[in-house]
Amino acid sequence: MIKKIVVAYSGGLDTSVIVHWLKNKYKCEIIAFSADVGQGEDLEPLKKKAIQTGASRIYIEDLKNEFANEYILPAIYANAVYESNYFMATALSRPLIAKHLVKIALKEKADAIAHGCTGKGNDQVRLELAVMNLAPQLKILAPLRDWEMKSREEEMAYAKKYKIPVKATKRSPYSIDKNIWGVSIECGLLEDPWQVPPEDAYQMTKSPQKAPDKPLEIEIEFVSGVPVRLNNKKYELVDLIEELNIIGGGYGVGRTDMVENRLVGIKSREIYEAPAALIINNAHKAVESLTLDREMLHFKDQLVTKYSELIYFGQWFTPLREALDEFIRKTQKYVSGTVRLRLYKGNCEVIGRKSQYSLYKKDLATYDEGDLFDHRSAEGFVKLWGLPGKIVGMRDKKNG
Repeated sequence: MIKKIVVAYSGGLDTSVIVHWLKNKYKCEIIAFSADVGQGEDLEPLKKKAIQTGASRIYIEDLKNEFANEYILPAIYANAVYESNYFMATALSRPLIAKHLVKIALKEKADAIAHGCTGKGNDQVRLELAVMNLAPQLKILAPLRDWEMKSREEEMAYAKKYKIPVKATKRSPYSIDKNIWGVSIECGLLEDPWQVPPEDAYQMTKSPQKAPDKPLEIEIEFVSGVPVRLNNKKYELVDLIEELNIIGGGYGVGRTDMVENRLVGIKSREIYEAPAALIINNAHKAVESLTLDREMLHFKDQLVTKYSELIYFGQWFTPLREALDEFIRKTQKYVSGTVRLRLYKGNCEVIGRKSQYSLYKKDLATYDEGDLFDHRSAEGFVKLWGLPGKIVGMRDKKNG
């Protein structure tokens, strides 16, 4: 028997209806939980709204620093990008939200947790796998998979019937998830992959066509893989990300329009904005290109796909992800240096990089006077490197 449920509560249409629906269905106490991961919204009004909707109390927690340092930073180290385009702002926030959802459920001695994810989305997997890993005894409820309502219009009708205050209307059909690492936008016209995304869908970036005509150059400094300075001014990670979102967004940097492969097996057209993520990722890879040796760099690049899939597929709290983190952190020991980037009309270009731990040696790389590379040694190297292929060629020639 379920006597108490903790609901992951955003105050949007889905979760507002969920609180009321669960209370009616189970005749039990409902506790709401809202996480501030940098949505840019004032969450204070949720206190009154959650109580009006049917919750007995609500927890609101500022998780931005934990999000940046314990979830985003490992993704920065790993250069994590799903299918080469998505920086996984939403995916990275879900295990953090689930962690605190479980924490509150255990504190309140709740029997179950509930979320507002749909049956065709990725977030249901991310949240539920995290809960299964952290508190397997908790029951998980997903009303959007179970209730009789099949559309947002029906939910809006339910909200109107029971006087539940919601913002969603038929005139603003987008589903938007925002945090400090980026914005995910779907629904409405975007469900047709042939349609050009309307400008009103974008939340964080200016249209590249309307961005400044003069490029902007910025410098980012890293210390052991951590971005610590912007234009020679020191920042905490949260503040640096927020500042780069403003700067990059103003130059139209960080937009992605992609058809991605969801975990549940369907393809989905998604619009993403991630100015800071794109800028930091480009800069971080530039420092690694100077400071990681070839074998380390190439092997680490092979892990990007797997590490990104672990995040995207909801497998954050797994031994494999933890083991990969240990290895990846080890690679960051000498990833210190400064990168110069140029922002212009939606583009972010690396135009300079330097590091005290650089493995780049000009006197070996140059073709000008001062070249110290021993060209004579190349002949023997090429012969030995190509020897296996030469032997294969001799065999093939002999046998026609």
